[in-house]
Amino acid sequence: VVAVVVFTSLNPNFAQPNALSLLVQQTAVVAALAIGQTLIILTAGIDLSVGAITILATMLSATLASANGLPAILALLVGIAVGVGAGALNGLLVTRVNLPPFIVTLGTLSIFTAIALLYSGGQSIQGDDLPALLNWTGEAIRPFGPGSFYITTGVLIVAVLYLVVGFALSQSAWGRHVYAVGDDPEGSRLAGIQVKRVLLSVYAAAGLLYGITAWVLIGRAGAASPNAITEANLASITAVVIGGTSLFGGRGGVLGTLLGALIVQSFASGLSLAGVDDQFRVLAIGILVIVAVSVDQWIRKVKA
Repeated sequence: VVAVVVFTSLNPNFAQPNALSLLVQQTAVVAALAIGQTLIILTAGIDLSVGAITILATMLSATLASANGLPAILALLVGIAVGVGAGALNGLLVTRVNLPPFIVTLGTLSIFTAIALLYSGGQSIQGDDLPALLNWTGEAIRPFGPGSFYITTGVLIVAVLYLVVGFALSQSAWGRHVYAVGDDPEGSRLAGIQVKRVLLSVYAAAGLLYGITAWVLIGRAGAASPNAITEANLASITAVVIGGTSLFGGRGGVLGTLLGALIVQSFASGLSLAGVDDQFRVLAIGILVIVAVSVDQWIRKVKA
């Protein structure tokens, strides 16, 4: 709310229906990615391959459907399955090879990016060349009747993802195990929780979310491009941290992540509409991350 007031005072266009529609659609992609990032950070891990997995799933689905003639539903399912597989690979390297999540996902960031570029030839695929199903997430829905404000089916899909994951974290045994593993992995093991199995399921679930986000991204961009979300890693981590999820694991949730994604995108859009240089936008987001982590550290000290 504060951001809306401030940026509207700087540029009245910020509060215009068209601008708000664009803000919601841009937030949807970051917010979807941030759900998977939240799951991993809740276990005291981090995922630097968020954008790479999403782009890999995006380009695979689009290329299979447009260049290889695969039915749209199969192309979409293959893309989502590849997202799950990529996430599971991260999880296997963390749980079976015992590598730190930072190192694992830093390595797979390059691997998945390279595979996506090699498979697609580094070429974008325009929406007109894609089947209707892949473009469906970009269809407009006008909840208030005719007018300039609208959302898309992709936004609704992201909302459903938040409801499902939020319910799983708060109401299921799996969710309680995720929090327990993030808070105290050794204590969780002694309590009978299969720590490695929980971690593997978290990384696989995150990959599933990235695969679905790829579908939302195609509709949002109106194309499949290997350069569609160059700042996905920073944006998703920032949304999670600003949303109150602790980088040390065991505390936080997806509701805070959604608010964090809205804050991040509001700052980015507001500064852009205000005519602020892009470098200052990056500076502002960096400051937000440092402040959020500092507050998290202070809260941990107070509770200790």
